[in-house]
Amino acid sequence: MNKSELIASIAGATGLTKNNSAKALDAFINTVTKSLIKGEEIRLIGFGTFAVSKRAATTGHNPRTGAELKIPARKVAKFKPGKALQEAVNK
Repeated sequence: MNKSELIASIAGATGLTKNNSAKALDAFINTVTKSLIKGEEIRLIGFGTFAVSKRAATTGHNPRTGAELKIPARKVAKFKPGKALQEAVNK
């Protein structure tokens, strides 16, 4: 499912117009993004948790030349599904 299909599904489920559904989805995405940038965690009970974790710097290898590469430390956005979502997927 792509973004336009998700917007159409939201519109059908809520009775909102596609335009208003798109605005709601964009607002959700922007809110989650801003919260993660601040380092905040977003918990949606039954659905899951959006969080930022830190990935340590590591040393990798170029597969073509075998040369060592330094991979810098960085932050990574993660999603952990909630129990209800996990159970629904596994039915």
